[in-house]
Amino acid sequence: MTGFPLIDIHQHVIPDVYRSALARIGVMGSGENPWPQWSMARTLELMDENRIAGVMISIASPGAYFGDVEFTRGLVRSCNEALASIVDERPTKFGAMGFVPLPDVAAAVREVDYALDVLKLDGINLLTHTGVRYLGHAEEDELYATLDRRCAVVFVHPVRPQVLPPVDYPAGYTELVFDTTRAITNLLCTGTLAKYPNIRFIMSHMGGATPFLLFRLGGLDDEPKLRGRFPDGVAAYLRRLYYDVAQSAAPLSLRALLEIADHSRILFGTDYPFARNAEKVLKDTIETLARFESFDDTLRRKIAFGNASALFPRFANPGT
Repeated sequence: MTGFPLIDIHQHVIPDVYRSALARIGVMGSGENPWPQWSMARTLELMDENRIAGVMISIASPGAYFGDVEFTRGLVRSCNEALASIVDERPTKFGAMGFVPLPDVAAAVREVDYALDVLKLDGINLLTHTGVRYLGHAEEDELYATLDRRCAVVFVHPVRPQVLPPVDYPAGYTELVFDTTRAITNLLCTGTLAKYPNIRFIMSHMGGATPFLLFRLGGLDDEPKLRGRFPDGVAAYLRRLYYDVAQSAAPLSLRALLEIADHSRILFGTDYPFARNAEKVLKDTIETLARFESFDDTLRRKIAFGNASALFPRFANPGT
């Protein structure tokens, strides 16, 4: 994105408290992958090398729930405090999205208040599903009502589905984007997007396969049992979502995204360090966005930092 500072709204950290807690229950990475190499020192170097002025961090896959709700509550609190410590050390360079201890909805509501009011984090990170519940499940309405009341920014990140198909390749290449697509469709069809319009959802990885399914999803407008749950029509609700371009910056994908997304809601992201060949993916993303023929400089500026600056006051003056 030549000439513009960047705000990367999709990077992850792996705090020692998270890594060690998961090691105690035998979880040594995300899905089929071991933990990637990550350090704050290298993150800062990459920011300088690529003119990334600000980074929004989160702890995403594989999440914090592994069947023991008490474990989840304790881990989430420790992780949120670790995120806050990172932000406190470099408040102009880093922001953070707080975890919540789903499937315990009451505890999740309390953690939203703690993360936003006490720790002063920038938003909330929800996973596409927890246990058997996908986003939009009626049992989670209290949480969505709280997020809506607060006009919260909610970063949605996928995790692998509980039942994976037998494949001979790393499942993350397909199953993570499919899970994001499932979550978006469930938010639509449960009426959650219409009922809670003040939640500012960011869908990672360009919304998964959603841009390519616009025609098929648009068919839901003609389903009598569902139509009342998204009264403005499927396309209108998809246009109100935010999308990051992490691990998705190919010309074909970007053209599809421009068909469904409001241009003020497209955000730069890299998924560092969880992408395979993470540093190459970061640099390739920047180069592809700089070359993409359907972007003019006005739109490049918005995606590079303008849209994120409007969403996150912390980054109102990137590069200063």
